[in-house]
Amino acid sequence: MLQNGGAAVAADGLVKDTTTQGFMKDVIEESRRQPVLVDFWAPWCQPCKQLTPILEKVVRAAKGKVKLVKMNIDEHRAIPQQMGIQSIPAVIAFVNGQPADGFMGALPESQVVAFLERLTRGKLGGPDDAVQQALEAADAALVEGDAAGAAEIYAEVLQHDPESVHAMAGLARCHIETGALDEARRILDQVPAAKRNQAAVTAAAAALEVAEQAASLGPIVELEKRLAADPRDHQARFDLALALNAKGRRAETVDHLLEIVRRDRQWNDDGARKQLVQLFEAWGPTDEATVTGRRRLSSILFA
Repeated sequence: MLQNGGAAVAADGLVKDTTTQGFMKDVIEESRRQPVLVDFWAPWCQPCKQLTPILEKVVRAAKGKVKLVKMNIDEHRAIPQQMGIQSIPAVIAFVNGQPADGFMGALPESQVVAFLERLTRGKLGGPDDAVQQALEAADAALVEGDAAGAAEIYAEVLQHDPESVHAMAGLARCHIETGALDEARRILDQVPAAKRNQAAVTAAAAALEVAEQAASLGPIVELEKRLAADPRDHQARFDLALALNAKGRRAETVDHLLEIVRRDRQWNDDGARKQLVQLFEAWGPTDEATVTGRRRLSSILFA
């Protein structure tokens, strides 16, 4: 059954319901032509009833730049479980056959529009040009490994705009890079609750959690010895992956976690795949390790 407003939209092909069997065609294949938003919902979910009409309106206004596919998680559980969907509403954007971005919760229309504009590379609203350029410079510095320089720029932006979620999340990432995890946590705790589901914040929170996990692990050489002694020791392989990630060795991290998925998908309640999803969020959708890792993971899950 279509959700409220779905029948009118479905007539133009921009919105449709899908099933586990139809997911490959409706989402994976279709996203190679234009971005596809997947709306994970359920009939009992009140926030879903608020969000879905907004999604339909915004998608219709985009006039074919993006499509909306809705999946009832009560009737079709396999895909949401594979993707680690733990709460709804959840919206995941697929581009070129791969998950590219997403958000959770019933966002207001303005934020949905902004999300869609980012996805379709349209003009972004928000800060003035000078602030936007500063944020881009800080982002670039952080990617290049200059956490200290990036932190200075983010801090300067926050002096002009104390509520800049982009700058707060970026500054938290800088502290994570330098090992100041408590300070990173303090900054993220200051983000207003209504904005904590924004992509920059969820990515920083995921990076912090991964860093905290890595801090409790032993030396890489000891983990490598454990794995060499028993290649079926999935916990050793899992811990080694996290330790390698802490050293910036992302490709090796992906290799080890995918190896667990291949050998025993159900190990630790699908823990390897869930960890990969969290790392992809922490690294960001355009990171080379994320793009390659998502493609390889999809080839396993949807083979």
